[in-house]
Amino acid sequence: MYIKNSKTVVIKIGSSLLINEDKTIRKKWLSEFCKDVKELINNKKNVIIVSSGAIALGCKKLNFNKKNIKLDKSQAVAAIGQIELMNLFKKNFNSQKINISQILLTLEDTEQRRRAINAKRTFENLFKLGFVPIVNENDSIATSEIKYGDNDRLASRVAQISSADCLILLSDVDGLYSKNPKIYKDAKLITEIKNIDLKIEKIAKNSTGGFGTGGMKTKIDAARICQTSGCVMAIANGLYNRPVKKIIEKNVCTWFLPKMSKLDARKKWIISSVSPRGELIVDDGAINALKKGKSLLAAGIKDVNGKFNKGDHIKILDKNMKEYARGLSSFTSDEIKKIKGQHSNKINDLLGYITKSEVIHKDDMVEI
Repeated sequence: MYIKNSKTVVIKIGSSLLINEDKTIRKKWLSEFCKDVKELINNKKNVIIVSSGAIALGCKKLNFNKKNIKLDKSQAVAAIGQIELMNLFKKNFNSQKINISQILLTLEDTEQRRRAINAKRTFENLFKLGFVPIVNENDSIATSEIKYGDNDRLASRVAQISSADCLILLSDVDGLYSKNPKIYKDAKLITEIKNIDLKIEKIAKNSTGGFGTGGMKTKIDAARICQTSGCVMAIANGLYNRPVKKIIEKNVCTWFLPKMSKLDARKKWIISSVSPRGELIVDDGAINALKKGKSLLAAGIKDVNGKFNKGDHIKILDKNMKEYARGLSSFTSDEIKKIKGQHSNKINDLLGYITKSEVIHKDDMVEI
C-alpha cells in the first residue's frame, strides 16, 4: 500500500545483495531487481537507488580481503570498484531500457543546506530527463571511517533531500523481529512501528555480514531520519528475486511510519539550525501573491539587506519591515540587487546567464 501510494521511491541495496560470499556477482538477482525498477517506472514513479558495493567489487577485482583493508587503501579500492559497480548496473538496466545516472555524495553534501538543495535540484532534473539516479557514497575521498551508516543513513538523507515518499532498505533480513529469530523460535516479525522507543532500540542489535559495514542499528538510525522527514520506511529481505514486488504483494517487512507530513517536515527543516543570513523587503503585490501560495519573484522585491549565497535562509519583510515569511534563496544577495523590481523575463539579460525565475520557490518558503 505504501509503495503504491508513493510518487518517489528510494531503494537501498546492500553489498550482500550484489555479491555472494565467494565474491561472485549475483547476476540473476540483479537482473530480476531491474524488472522491479522497470515496473515502478511504468507505474509513473520516480526511483532513486542508493547502492553499496564499490569497495566489495574493488576487492573482487584486486582479490583483496575486505576485512583487512585500512582506510587509506579502501579509498583507492573504492575508486576502482566504483567503475565496476556502474558498469554492472549499466549492463543490467540497459536490458530493461532504463537510463541510469550516477551521483556521488559525501556526508557534507547531505548535511550542508546549500549542497543539499543543489542535490535536490539535480534529482528533480534527472527525473524530468527520464533517468534513474544511482547514488553512492563517495568513498574514494572519505576522510573519516567509511561508515556513513552502511549507506542506510545515506539512503535516509537522500530520501529526505529528494522529498521521497518511501524508502526501502533491502538487506539480508525480513525486517525487525521481536527477538533474534536465529535463536528464538517464537520470534515474531514486527510489521509496523510508529515510535522508536527503548524497547525497539534494545531489539536492534548490530549484526553484520561479510561485505556490509552496518547492522540493524544503522537501519534504526535511518528510520529516525525518515520519521521526521515525512517519509515511510521499510526494512525488507532483498535476497529474494523481485524483492520489491514481494513487498507489494506479501508485505513481509517492517514499516516505520512518519511522525509528520512531508510539507511540515520540509518547513521545519527550512527554519531550523541556522539564523537568517539576510532580508528581502517586498511590496504589497508580492505579499498578496505569497498569501495565495505563489513563489516570490524579482518584480516584487524593493530592497535587499545583508550578504548571502544561494540556498541561504533569509527573511521576507513587508514594506513596514514586519516579517512575513522565511525561505531559501535561489540567488545570491548581489544577484538579487541586480534583478530586484524587474520582470522575470529580464533576469537572464541582467545577469548574463540562464537561471530560474523564482527568487524563493513556494516549496522553499515558510510563512511566519
